Amino acid sequence: MDSHGQYEQQVVWTVTATDIGPLLLAATRDGLVNVVFHATDAVRDRALERLASRLGAEPVEDPGSPLLAEAIRQVVAYFAGERRDFALPLDWSLIAGFNRQVLRELASGVPYGTVVGYGDLADRVGQPGAAQAVGAAMGANPLPVVVPCHRVVESDGGIGGFGGGLETKRRLLALEGVLPEPLF
Repeated sequence: MDSHGQYEQQVVWTVTATDIGPLLLAATRDGLVNVVFHATDAVRDRALERLASRLGAEPVEDPGSPLLAEAIRQVVAYFAGERRDFALPLDWSLIAGFNRQVLRELASGVPYGTVVGYGDLADRVGQPGAAQAVGAAMGANPLPVVVPCHRVVESDGGIGGFGGGLETKRRLLALEGVLPEPLF
């Protein structure tokens, strides 16, 4: 790295309030790189430490960054039921290989208000029988909500697991009209 920091990866972050609790949004010059659920202080601090070690740069709080400001606008519109698709540049550098392949297919191929089975998603990326690996990819998703891992469910109708917690997954699916609104 030279003294001007040209090669340094810049990471900016902010926390925004949503219907499912505070979300941490982090971005690099290439795009949104991380979305973290339940971003209370302790969770946020751990996530920022992980980002610093993975990306080699100390994340800087900057809600005014154009990319983060746009991400916040789109997230708010999504939770208000006014936006169905996210149109944000994404930085896939926190995930690679099969997991990245599966998540890219999910992002482009499973629209708002629909769900897909773990096994179906495995078939779509040419890996029939890899349903468990798809489940692991969903658990490793660095961009939940924006890359909609909440839309992946069990083929027998079960809701499946979810890194953000099952209540969060239910609320996201209810927002998209896939499930009835939770009663409480």
